[in-house]
Amino acid sequence: MSTAADRVQAPFGSRTVTISGAEEIGPYSVFSCFDTEGPQPTAGQFYMLAAAERWGGGDDERPYLPRAISVLAAADNQLSFVLEAVGPGTERLSELTEGDGLRLVGPLGNGFRAPEEGRRAILCGGGIGVAPLAMLQQELIAAELDSVSLLGFRDYEHAAGAEFLIDAQVATDDGSVGHGGLVTELLLAELERDSTAVIYSCGPPQMLEAIRAISIATGVPAQLALEAPMACGYGACYGCVVKSADGSFRRTCLDGPVVAAEDLAVDWLAGER
Repeated sequence: MSTAADRVQAPFGSRTVTISGAEEIGPYSVFSCFDTEGPQPTAGQFYMLAAAERWGGGDDERPYLPRAISVLAAADNQLSFVLEAVGPGTERLSELTEGDGLRLVGPLGNGFRAPEEGRRAILCGGGIGVAPLAMLQQELIAAELDSVSLLGFRDYEHAAGAEFLIDAQVATDDGSVGHGGLVTELLLAELERDSTAVIYSCGPPQMLEAIRAISIATGVPAQLALEAPMACGYGACYGCVVKSADGSFRRTCLDGPVVAAEDLAVDWLAGER
């Protein structure tokens, strides 16, 4: 959790580490590694990950692009990541087991900033977006700052992601776990009880847009960790740009992924690519 705009800087180039542990939690793959050459990341930052072997498709194994993955946990040089296999790249990463090699670049991007004094933190996420919120929750606990966690999932199977946070309130689209409906409904109820807060969020773009609109309408500040396809992770390719409130375009990897809700254009989602 940052207290200033300065980001933790990644070492130059990629490095190869060894998977120290791997497990499946519901539909999610969780794996850990020791990274003794990189600095400690902050919640909201991400890494570009690639398997050290068999990282490609087709007969000639044409290499995949690295995948941008948020940090789930970081302590004592050990990093943990969580992902769901939704394509060939994440499918290959989900196959990694103890002893396998992992190429990584990071930590990259801007992380979450600490709440202003007197404001409590509301963590509101969905799907695989729970990863940076889990790390943020641990940072808040360490700093003895109050927080509440609200998580949304599509169904019972995916609601297993609530295990990554402590005492989270859960909403599911099909009503199989917790509140039947959208996690933003839990958020609105929480703000009605006490609006002296800061919203921290990560999840699907449609959910982030709903939270951006809630933030603007209520005047409650929000920090949104955007998810976007990335080819490089350090601003060279301009493949992850989003439209800002001033009409300019910002690179999610370099100017984000965490941005203030008020800094996004009303139609930022329409221009996402």
